Formats: sequence, structure tokens, C-alpha cells
Amino acid sequence: MPRHRSTSDPTPPCYAMVFPGLESIAAQEIVQDLRAEVKKTEEGIVIFRAPEINSRLLQLRTVEDVFLFAWGTDELTYRAADLERIRRWTDRQADWAQLLRIHHAIRPKPKGKPSFRIVVQMSGKHGYRRVDARKALAEGLAGKLPPSWRYAEENASVEFWLTINNATAVCGLRLSDRSMRHRAYKKEHAPASLRPTIAAAMVRLAELKPLHTILDPMCGVGTILAEILAVPTRYAVPPLVLGGDVSMSVLRAAGINLRRLGKAHLLRWDATALPLADESIDRIVCNPPFGKQLASPEQIPELYRGLIHESNRVLRTGGRAVILAGDARTIKESAAKVGWKPLRQLRVRVLGMPAAITVWKKE
Repeated sequence: MPRHRSTSDPTPPCYAMVFPGLESIAAQEIVQDLRAEVKKTEEGIVIFRAPEINSRLLQLRTVEDVFLFAWGTDELTYRAADLERIRRWTDRQADWAQLLRIHHAIRPKPKGKPSFRIVVQMSGKHGYRRVDARKALAEGLAGKLPPSWRYAEENASVEFWLTINNATAVCGLRLSDRSMRHRAYKKEHAPASLRPTIAAAMVRLAELKPLHTILDPMCGVGTILAEILAVPTRYAVPPLVLGGDVSMSVLRAAGINLRRLGKAHLLRWDATALPLADESIDRIVCNPPFGKQLASPEQIPELYRGLIHESNRVLRTGGRAVILAGDARTIKESAAKVGWKPLRQLRVRVLGMPAAITVWKKE
């Protein structure tokens, strides 16, 4: 990982924080939507250079946060000597004046005195504490900000971040805010509701096309459907979006979350007995319940088998299904029985449990 950049570069690099396991999908979105060049991918991080740094970076769907890159290294020693390196690299390797100018162009300074915040995240065993790394970062920033700026623990207008993961560290200026990962549309929630960035990654894996009919047979509060509807400009003709659930309460919540995004047809149903015609669906994108979401986790295999059997009935030949599940083994066995062809698998952790996003084609 480069520690610094040349001052002749037309734009500084950026990096995105990504839900672990989704790095390849995020990198694909960054390349396709921003026409950017991906420089390096680490666990949970994608470093890239875009031809232009503007508000389009904040429209990425599969990333949690976006930052202007200040410096980075993959050569930490795990010892206290790293603290002096953090201080020195922060002081000497970053052009903070330029990064702040770019930041202010995308996120204008608020009225009154600007505020700033210093955030440090650490994982792995090191010979120093997070508070020590934060102090080193603050010392490196000394004199880089106007003296009138005040420190704020919340709602700061400028945030300096340092993320340390074992021998890797990356430091930068945060461009996004909490709405990038939490989404403004998500007014209603339910226990174990799907993370929007994971839903967005599943939608990209589905490879939607104009005139497609898309189904989420266990839609919950509608996060997957929202990610389909939130980007209508991608489709020359808006897709037909169908969703359903066995619970009326979560369907009402889904209706609230979706009402400002577009039209989705929501129905109460049993996903193992859908009121839909044979081969009427082009794409299925679904996150069935995990074991801890049901009163009896032993119900999961039977539920998954019924879901795949009924999904196969309504899915058109050549159609695609994207399924996130904790019990990936049952999904694979059931998909094999109906003759689905596996296309891709991504391993993630959801609700603290190992899970997999699997992509299938009906042949």
C-alpha cells in the first residue's frame, strides 16, 4: 500500500470502507459507476483513484463510507514504534490543505465555527492501545487546522479517520456521513433487518435488465426492494417489483420504507406456496430467515427446501436467483435437486453468524 502520493497527481486517491466479504462487488461498482481505477483491495477496504472527485462518490450503494486517502501502509510492526510512524506520516505524508479543499467542495462548511473529530478503529493485537494511536494521529495533525476550529464528539463537520487492521493502516478524511450506510429511506426497522449495503450487493449480483419482473418472496421491511427501486435511472424501463411476507406488520413497515422510492407490489403470502404463475419471474433476490430469527431453528432446513422448490416453479428458464442464507448447505442441496447452476458465492457474517450469498441460474 502506498504511503504517500505525488503532488503531480490530478486527484488524490480515495478509499471505501466495505462490509467484509463484499470487496469484489464494491470494486466492480466503483469501476463501472465512477470509471475509477482500483489500486488495492484489503479486507473491508477498497483503494481507488477516480477521474473526478465529486458527489457521485456518495451515491455508491455497496460501500459503507468513502474517504479521501491521506496515507496508508501494510508494514506496521505491532509494536509501540508504530506510534511515531503514525505521527510522522500524518504530519508529513498528507497534503491536508488540498484534502480539506476537496472536502469543502463536496460538503460545504457549515455556518459558524467548523468542528472536527478524530476517529481511530483497531483490530488485531498490538503493543499499544487505541487511545495511544489516536493521540499519535492528533499530534500529527497539530497545526494543520485553523485554531478557530472546535473539537466535537458528534456531528462534526470534518472527520479524520485512522483504521488499523493487523499490519495494515489507512488514514483519511471522511467524505460520507451515516446516511450512506443507513439510508434515508429506512424509516421502519425489524429485528435482524438486512444491512442496506448487503442488499445493494445482492441486487448487483442479480444483473437486472429492463422489463424484468423481480421477486423477493420474503421481503421483510423491504430493504432489497428498496435497493432495486432506489436507482431507477439504471433501467431504461422500470422493472416490475414484487414482494411478500407472511407477516402483515413487516409488510406495513415495507410499505412505509418504499413509498417514496417507487412502486412495488406487496402481498401477504407463504413463500413456499406463492400465488404466482409458473415461470413468471426473471430474478429472485431473497434473504430468508436465519435460525435465530425463528422460534424453532430446526424449521430452517424445511423452510429453505420449500423456498427453493417454489422459487424454481416461478422462475423462468435462464432466470437468476440471489440468496443470502446462514444454512448455505441446505440451499446448495436444494438448488442442486432442482437443477440450478451455481454461478458465484460470497462468504459474509450476518448477525454474528457465518453466511453466504449464493448466485444461481435456472437452466
